[in-house]
Amino acid sequence: MARLVGINHVAVQVGDIGEMLEFLGELVDRVELRGRGGHMAFVDLGDQFIALEQTPEPVAAGHYGLVVDDQDEVVRRARDAGARMTGGHDFLDPWGNHWQVVGYRDVQFTKTERVLAGMDLAGLEKSERALRELRDKGLAD
Repeated sequence: MARLVGINHVAVQVGDIGEMLEFLGELVDRVELRGRGGHMAFVDLGDQFIALEQTPEPVAAGHYGLVVDDQDEVVRRARDAGARMTGGHDFLDPWGNHWQVVGYRDVQFTKTERVLAGMDLAGLEKSERALRELRDKGLAD
């Protein structure tokens, strides 16, 4: 049997890793790295990560859904950071990558209680709609 299980990471091309890390730091309270070397940096997301690849001619490739604990706060911070807003909770980073901010509570994507606790997010819950969608697939009690 061969099935898709999830996403380990997404690689995003940027013109300057330091500038992108500063930009992310304006959106959220903490940006933690798994590692950094050469032309790459790896932004830790608990059991996942975002790979930032510095390249002289970055290509903005589609859009990325960034799951956060407080959608309204991150959108506000993106506006304050001067991000070009393209929708209610969508914006472009300095290299034109399209980011969509989605709240953890409202999506089917789920982290275990242990992973949430390890990320200092214990108690982060799902909305009833998201739980219903998971139950309909047999993925929640």
